[in-house]
Amino acid sequence: MIIGHIGARAGSKGVPGKNFRLLHGKPLIDWSLDQLFACDRVDQVVVSTDSPEIYAHAMKRGCLDIGLRPAELATDTAAKWHVWQHALGEVEKQTGPASAFLDLDCTSPLRLPQDIEAGLDLFAAEQPDMVMSCVESRKNPYFNILETDETGTLHVSKPLPGGVVARQQAPQVYDHVGLVYVVRPDYLRTAKSLFDGRVIPLVLPVERGLDVDSPFDWDIIEFLMGRQIAQGLRG
Repeated sequence: MIIGHIGARAGSKGVPGKNFRLLHGKPLIDWSLDQLFACDRVDQVVVSTDSPEIYAHAMKRGCLDIGLRPAELATDTAAKWHVWQHALGEVEKQTGPASAFLDLDCTSPLRLPQDIEAGLDLFAAEQPDMVMSCVESRKNPYFNILETDETGTLHVSKPLPGGVVARQQAPQVYDHVGLVYVVRPDYLRTAKSLFDGRVIPLVLPVERGLDVDSPFDWDIIEFLMGRQIAQGLRG
């Protein structure tokens, strides 16, 4: 039994009300909800939120009723991991044990259906504690990410012996993006954080890895989604 989950707080400092703001004609959250409902491998869809408006919308869409998120999980410092644990527990009270917990960040709406399928396939094949979507990072701490020392002098953030003079010589690094997470329920119940166990990357194209943290991000995502729609990629 696979749980499809979306977390959507009411508050947002970067883009106020972003999770329910219209993007190409429908609320941002619906781009992710539609994908969960369209995936025939997902058995239950649930939204964790502290917003009565978003929750009423989720119920109208046919999500499982788990109630509003507790207040301690509704702050801007609440850990995603604890939100997931709460949602898993509330769903399993009604459905029994799950075989996988699939989370989609609704602020990462450029994912395509094949990204979800790829995450579930990788989880089934490798049986890790978690599959986490990533994109190849455009900057590299071994080569061109810098920090200053106590004198204010710049240095490469993670220097290697002999130095790195070309990007191709540096170890591959990734940006963690919120397109797809697939988590083993036993791990989610017992671990204290995302990286306690065997977490493996699902590497996806960088152009789909953007998320909404600012009005600038929104504008870029709105443009790129328009291109996806024009190309018939949204299904």
